[in-house]
Amino acid sequence: MIIDIDRVLGPIPGDDVASADERGLVAELDRHRIDLACVVHSHALFYDPTARPPRTVSDRLVRVPVLVPGPLGTGGTAARLVRLCPAEHRFALTGPHGSALAGDLADQGTAVLLGWRSATFDEIHRLATRHPRLRLILTDTGYRSLRELADLMDAHPRIGVGTATLNGHQSVEWLARRHGAHRVWFGTSAPVGDDAGPRFQLDHLDLPDTDIALIAGGNARALLKLDQDGR
Repeated sequence: MIIDIDRVLGPIPGDDVASADERGLVAELDRHRIDLACVVHSHALFYDPTARPPRTVSDRLVRVPVLVPGPLGTGGTAARLVRLCPAEHRFALTGPHGSALAGDLADQGTAVLLGWRSATFDEIHRLATRHPRLRLILTDTGYRSLRELADLMDAHPRIGVGTATLNGHQSVEWLARRHGAHRVWFGTSAPVGDDAGPRFQLDHLDLPDTDIALIAGGNARALLKLDQDGR
């Protein structure tokens, strides 16, 4: 089963994308042979995460709320996977409100998608140190950040990484062998990023089949508590 943990549903500023609506997004999943996608709505990502986005209808889409801490924020959630965007939505990831939210998410067993460019190395390190049970999945990393990424993953066993921008030669394989395939998650960041590249890469990973199965969807299926059919 292939699950894209890092996908955007809805219109994108300045671009006409096929995934502006659910029908278009599901057609894109079919085209790339992706079974299920965890989606953040573009309205919450680029505009107002405190407003309730349209409810998803397709059973192949799992909504990922964007959370903002504090009295002007979104409040908590019972979701298994959420996204934090501290730089985009102007809050302190390791401030009092941000740290309290992280503690709540850790207690709930909720995983957090966090963009590499949305927080600094020191902020991520401090947050993971304060909340060692919090599962962080870092997105938008790349070959320029591999040394810093490895530093964080060595120090914090609950930090994982998405594959969307890990397009350097054998980058995914290196991380899976060093830190374990259970800490590497297939994602595309589409349509902000390219979906064909990560999907092609998944089919050609130089790893044992058991590791590829974890990266492709096994990790996400366990987090979302889905059965073999994605239900």
